[in-house]
Parts: sequence; structure tokens; C-alpha cells
Amino acid sequence: MKKMVLLLCILSFISCKTPHAQDSIVVQKSAQDSLFTIAFGSCDNQKIKNELWPDIDSNHPAVWIWGGDNVYSDTEDMQFLENNYKIQKQDSAYLSFIKNKIILGTWDDHDFGANDGGVEYPFKRESQQLLLDFLGTSKNATERNRDGVYTAKTILVNKNRVKIIVLDTRFFRTKLTKASGNKRFQPNKYGEGTLLGVTQWQWLENELKSSNAQFNVIVSSIQFLSNKHGFEAWANFPHEVEKLEKMIVSSKARGAFIISGDRHIATFSSKSVSGLNYPLIDFTSSGLTHTYTTYSGEENPYVKGEVVNDINFGLLKFDFENNKVIMQIRGKENKLLQEFIQNYPRK
Repeated sequence: MKKMVLLLCILSFISCKTPHAQDSIVVQKSAQDSLFTIAFGSCDNQKIKNELWPDIDSNHPAVWIWGGDNVYSDTEDMQFLENNYKIQKQDSAYLSFIKNKIILGTWDDHDFGANDGGVEYPFKRESQQLLLDFLGTSKNATERNRDGVYTAKTILVNKNRVKIIVLDTRFFRTKLTKASGNKRFQPNKYGEGTLLGVTQWQWLENELKSSNAQFNVIVSSIQFLSNKHGFEAWANFPHEVEKLEKMIVSSKARGAFIISGDRHIATFSSKSVSGLNYPLIDFTSSGLTHTYTTYSGEENPYVKGEVVNDINFGLLKFDFENNKVIMQIRGKENKLLQEFIQNYPRK
């Protein structure tokens, strides 16, 4: 049987029904499967039928990662937000899809509660608990009792390790700088403001430095590398872009790359970072139910291949034997829309 099955959590006294309570999760892979698969996606409007769940499931991913805008609920009414999560979670195709899978994720602005919202949103703590409920996070998980939805899990696969580091780019994000013309935002002055906040930055540094995984997947709801489009992006905080790049280098984390959402398009970006012995990839997959259908191009100095504006999901296929990741953008009927393969050094 090709489908990967979640067996048990690393500590035997924790039920597998609550994998979020632990930092490590063991997955058993069939000997017939040469690759370990993770799927992810973002921008799923609960009012639009998601046609992709069976297609995603046909790839037998062991892990599903929500990349943000998991529902659309720009609101300060927490009952309204909760009801929209219920619509999403009670969808029969989704319920079938999540069986025997590890579910992780973050939020973006529309499920956070405010378009382009950040630290100023008054109901961020209440919204946090609703997102964690949606993800099935255990009531005693660390994320339940601290500000922000950031978390990290290491997946153990037949003595191999993939670490998933989920960031929160909303809870602590300070003011953006409005732009003139046809762009929404422009970069803040260097050193002005923060995307992750002091505590999350300290946590992230520790997670990268302490990682013993062959691959480190950093989940960001907004794009990291594409920096010219004028919408929300890490580029709005140029000092924090520099900080993360330097942190990845100094941590010596192996096989680190970024997955992102938000933009209603899918694309690969790649950058050569000084001191890093492999290119830094940002793989954007968005959206699951609706896309930027009028997309006609934008400046991105790091883009690789063609930009996809059909509904899509992302696949990460880890080849432990050859130490590479096959990254795929797929769409309706599981059609392969774009592929990017990255080889990583073993040390």
C-alpha cells in the first residue's frame, strides 16, 4: 500500500490523534515508496467548492500544510469566523482527505481577521484559538498558551528527518508603509518595524540551530523572495529579509527552503545567498479555490520557470537517497503544471 500512515508520536504516552503536542512525529513509509511526500496550499474560500482534495490525496501525502487564508473572514465577529471554519472543516471531501494525515498550518490576513492586518488587530488572541481548533491542535499544546501560531515539528521517516518550521507573519507584524501609484506597499526604512517580533525571532533561531534534519521547510504565509510586486511580502521589512538569510547561513541548517502562499499564483523563486552552499528557494502555491486570473506578469528577479495562475496545490517530494527535493505545482485532475528540482549538499 503506497499511502503513508501516521503510526505514533515519539513519546508513547501521547495519542497520535494529537501530534501537535509533540516536537517529533514518526511516520512509517512503505518500502515501495522511494519518496516522502508533503502537500500544501493556501487561499481556500469556504464559499467556493474546493475541487482539488481528491487530486491532492492521489499523491498520498503524509502531511498537509495550510499556508494561510484557510478561510475568508475579514471580521471582528468571532462567531462568524468560527462558523466559516466549521463550513471548511465539515466539507466531506476535506474530512476524507485529512484521514491518517498530519495537519499543520499558519494563517494569513483573511483568516487572521483583517485584510493586510497585523499587530493592531484587536481579536488576534481569540482568532488564534479558532485557527488552532481548525487545525486540530491539542488543548495542551504550547501554541495554545503563547502569543502567535508559530510551531515546529520534525517528521521522522525511516531514520530520515524533515523539520517543518511554521512561522506567524501576522500576530507581531508592525505597520507597513503605503506606496503611491499602482503598488499597495513599499519597503519600510531599513530597521523600521518587525514581521516576526522579538520572541518569535529568538525561537526561530533556536529551531534552525538545533535542527538535525536533512531538510528544513520554513512555512511563511507571504512571499520571501519575490520583492517587487508591491503587495505584502517580506520585502516590506528589508532588514528582516537580511536577518533570516544570515540566520539560515549561521545556523548551518541543512536543506532549508521556504514555502509560501497569499498571491493567488504559483511560482518558484531561487536566490544565491552569500555563505550558503545551496540556493535558497521560495516555492509559492496559491490558491486552492480561486486565483489571479488576470495576471499578466510582474517583476521578480528570482523567478524560475513560468508563473501559474490556475487553481493549484504544491507538492514536496523528498528523495532521501539522493538528497534532493522535487517541487511540483499541480492543478485539476492532478495535472503537473510546473516542476523544480533542487539538489542539496549532505553537509
